Amino acid sequence: MSRTTRTPRRTALLAALGLITATGATATVLTTTAGAAAAGCKVEYQITNQWNTGFGANVVVTNTGDPVASWTLEWSYGGDQKVTQGWNATITQSGAAVTAKSLSYNGTLATGGSTSFGFNGSYSGTNAVPASFKLNGVTCNGTTEPTTPPTTPPTTPPTTPPPSGGKADNPYAGAKVYVNPEWSAKAAAEPGGSKVANQPTGVWLDRTAAIAGVNGGMGLRDHLDAALAQKGSGELVVQLVIYNLPGRDCAALASNGELGPTEIDRYKSQYIDPIAAILADSKYAGLRIVTTVEIDSLPNLVTNVSGRPTATPNCDVMKSNGNYIKGVGYALNKLGSIANVYNYVDAGHHGWLGWDDNFGPSAELFKTAATAEGSTLADVHGFIVNTANYSALKEDHFTIDDSVNGVSVRQSKWVDWNRYTDELSYAQAMRTKLVSLGFDQNLGMLIDTSRNGWGGTARPTAPGARTTVDTYVNGGRYDRRIHLGNWCNQSGAGLGERPQAAPAAGIDAYVWIKPPGESDGASKEIPNNEGKGFDRMCDPTYTGNARNGNSMSGALPDAPLSGQWFSAQFQELLKNAHPAL
Repeated sequence: MSRTTRTPRRTALLAALGLITATGATATVLTTTAGAAAAGCKVEYQITNQWNTGFGANVVVTNTGDPVASWTLEWSYGGDQKVTQGWNATITQSGAAVTAKSLSYNGTLATGGSTSFGFNGSYSGTNAVPASFKLNGVTCNGTTEPTTPPTTPPTTPPTTPPPSGGKADNPYAGAKVYVNPEWSAKAAAEPGGSKVANQPTGVWLDRTAAIAGVNGGMGLRDHLDAALAQKGSGELVVQLVIYNLPGRDCAALASNGELGPTEIDRYKSQYIDPIAAILADSKYAGLRIVTTVEIDSLPNLVTNVSGRPTATPNCDVMKSNGNYIKGVGYALNKLGSIANVYNYVDAGHHGWLGWDDNFGPSAELFKTAATAEGSTLADVHGFIVNTANYSALKEDHFTIDDSVNGVSVRQSKWVDWNRYTDELSYAQAMRTKLVSLGFDQNLGMLIDTSRNGWGGTARPTAPGARTTVDTYVNGGRYDRRIHLGNWCNQSGAGLGERPQAAPAAGIDAYVWIKPPGESDGASKEIPNNEGKGFDRMCDPTYTGNARNGNSMSGALPDAPLSGQWFSAQFQELLKNAHPAL
């Protein structure tokens, strides 16, 4: 969906940690627990989530000795574990020794009182739980010596305690994520699909009729009711895609929508207002509702307008009438006023906005939209990148700073002077830029990893040959598209990282917003009543345009309309999944 072009939080802190991916109507977290019980203190250290080089942990501290007004918990690791991000405590580390200090609102512990904090960490090899803990200098080994509480205040105390029922800093932490039954059934019906059918994916509200349900399918209330059933007694995230701007996706025909360029009033009254009314129903107040707001819209106003070789008349119209800005601002304002809604604005991907002349202007435009139509920056909980795209999460075999025979990687045909080589580096850099423009310093980022795995037998295992900068980059890159600008039903793509919470600094979650197996667009013209045109970028015989360097499209053949099930693509995504299934 997204295309390339180039021209020469919030104070509330998390209460818990853990990726919990919904499996049917229930979810399970595998934990490793070490108990260090004593008369003076008891510590429960739980590894709540673990992946190749990282893990999440939750620590519950119970004071069984005299009451304390603040606390300091200490432990040492036996391996090379490193704490990278924490909440509900100020956590520092020196070598293997870790110190966690209470914050202003959770320092007081009566006899028998408990509190908890969490963190993410990195490791290699084994990840053993610590053998012992000290609370305010006393080893949790049965002693009850009275101690003097530390007088040093936390280094970064919050300005206010987290409000009761307030928004989580990261809505995904400590929460299951809604499994769309409709997508799950399609995936499970495919050979091998049961391996991923219980993964959470986005619910796309891509036309007004989708609110009530299309062709007998589930509507918004149906999904929210199903989410309540999956939720149980814990927290649950529902992921919605708000996607129906007037003149939608002005640079592509395959994902055009039902509203004409001037129909901003219909967008507000017939689309956003009904969605907001449903989300505001008190019945759903216990859900964490994540909205990804209008993908493939705002960046077009920077990259595909007059003055650029990639300009389209439709994008000039949308820039001139201001309806993208008005629509996004209105949606953020209406939805952001609902206490349990978390707005994430689309921020393109590195192969679209990673160049200097796109990156800064796009960030500025995001701020403009976030302060339009009554919206404020506080209505934006974060941003999402790589939605429905294929850009690799992390390229391991080359960096933007590498050179070959004195020639920079940036001069390779693949990178083409981009500042970024992958989505993780781009997302983190965009986050830094947005915070510098006034967005919340705890701004969270989401990365859509549904189709950017690029695994299978063709996945490189080492850097390319250093013959030239192009052999070096092309031989080592995971992303095997013909060109970064190719976006439709890409051949060779695979499922990416499974959805998970807080996987890297500044990243709220890896998500599957684009449901794997749903087409990006038809390979040939197909009459329809959804406003979806035929885009040659979905035609495998197409030789390209300025937005993909006049390269072949790389699209799979025989694809249906965008959003419809494409079995051949789903099978290829399974085959090329990375991590492998």
